[in-house]
Amino acid sequence: MSGIFLRILVYLIIFAIIYFGLKKIFTDWRNRFKGVDEEARKRDFREREREDVIDLKVDKDGVFRPKDRGGKGRAKRDREDKP
Repeated sequence: MSGIFLRILVYLIIFAIIYFGLKKIFTDWRNRFKGVDEEARKRDFREREREDVIDLKVDKDGVFRPKDRGGKGRAKRDREDKP
């Protein structure tokens, strides 16, 4: 009886070591990729603030057109010319 109990205990210890090892690996990967994603997100926000970047929006007809950034934008001027 003690042989079976000892064998079960050894298997439980081995499976626990494997489980906690895999859990640590996945946690480390998740944190690493979270840092990479945060850097990319900050970079994207910095790029959006540049003046040479054009913001697009979907118009009523389904075509992407530049958004107005104050004043008269090109998209608004084009629509006024058409009847």
